[in-house]
Amino acid sequence: MIKDKVVVITGASSGIGEATARLLASQGARVVLGARREDKLKAIAETIRQAGGQAVYQELDVTKQSDNDAIVKLAKDSFGRVDVIFLNAGLMPNSPLSALRTDEWHRMVDVNVKGVLNGVAAVLPEFIAQKSGHVVATSSVAGLKAYPGGAVYGGTKWFVRAFMEMLRMESAMEGTHIRTATIYPAAINTELLETISDKASREQMQGTYDTYGISPDRIASVVAFAIDQPEDTTVNEFTIGPANQAW
Repeated sequence: MIKDKVVVITGASSGIGEATARLLASQGARVVLGARREDKLKAIAETIRQAGGQAVYQELDVTKQSDNDAIVKLAKDSFGRVDVIFLNAGLMPNSPLSALRTDEWHRMVDVNVKGVLNGVAAVLPEFIAQKSGHVVATSSVAGLKAYPGGAVYGGTKWFVRAFMEMLRMESAMEGTHIRTATIYPAAINTELLETISDKASREQMQGTYDTYGISPDRIASVVAFAIDQPEDTTVNEFTIGPANQAW
């Protein structure tokens, strides 16, 4: 049941986050949007409201625990509770390790790993107290298999895979009824490639996405499917990509 659920979405200003916000709001969810680009969030929230949906937003840097805490507070202040958090913010500045783009390595760890930890830390006390909740996270097919040029990105996405599995298992053991869903997208047309500064890596990835890329709406529909399952059911992992891509 999606209607009236309160859903916090990180990375909500474009791509998968935006598509998911629009779809869930159209199905009656109350969405709480977070990202660094406040102007984009404002425009998305306004169009959702104009279509009869419910949306609030707040600037969010997932690398800051205080920002994550604040958006959970916004959800509670606006709608009284939090039912779902979709940890979707991520960066993919791929490059060969020999390029030694160490600043980009650390940025990926900060956003893709610590951003997930911060979001879970912000919402877990609420979920434990109410003995319900749903954590959805965007990993990648790079979190399932290794791709040259994606050593650090893939490592961060493997982390998401392992972390979410432990969250599912511990929640089941502790009886807190927290559900999980991990998403492994292949080539989805988003702004992800814009973070790649290594020219050869950018051209290679751009060619793949130009050939195979599909709409982020495809991911949004899967997130909605996961959320819509009965409360006693966890659908834990989804690998999604173009039917003609041999990922």
